[in-house]
Amino acid sequence: MKIRIKENTVRFRLTRSEVEQVCATGNYEEYTAFDSDCFSYGVTVKEDIEYLTADFTGKRITLYLPKQFIEKWQNTDRVGFEHTMLLKNGKSLFLLLEKDFVCMDDTREDQADNYPNPLAEKLL
Repeated sequence: MKIRIKENTVRFRLTRSEVEQVCATGNYEEYTAFDSDCFSYGVTVKEDIEYLTADFTGKRITLYLPKQFIEKWQNTDRVGFEHTMLLKNGKSLFLLLEKDFVCMDDTREDQADNYPNPLAEKLL
């Protein structure tokens, strides 16, 4: 799972096996360890919501995915979901949850579990 944060935008990208785990168990999480502490982030399926929501508590970012979105995502071509969440302070937080595609350029990261990039077919 990858996360990208820029100002009030948070984007999560999940590989095939990570999407499968979220859809099967309702949860997927990862940790990044530092000398002083650990930062965690994850996706959790929730029944009582209609849109993506998120929370930052105890050094952890949790992105909540509505349960009804699961079947629209795992076995379809749907790339992901987005939502602009209104915060209590009047500002907003843009949330994006996507399938992680194979990069089109050279990269050193392992992409064996990534989804095939739909743009790759257009370049052939």
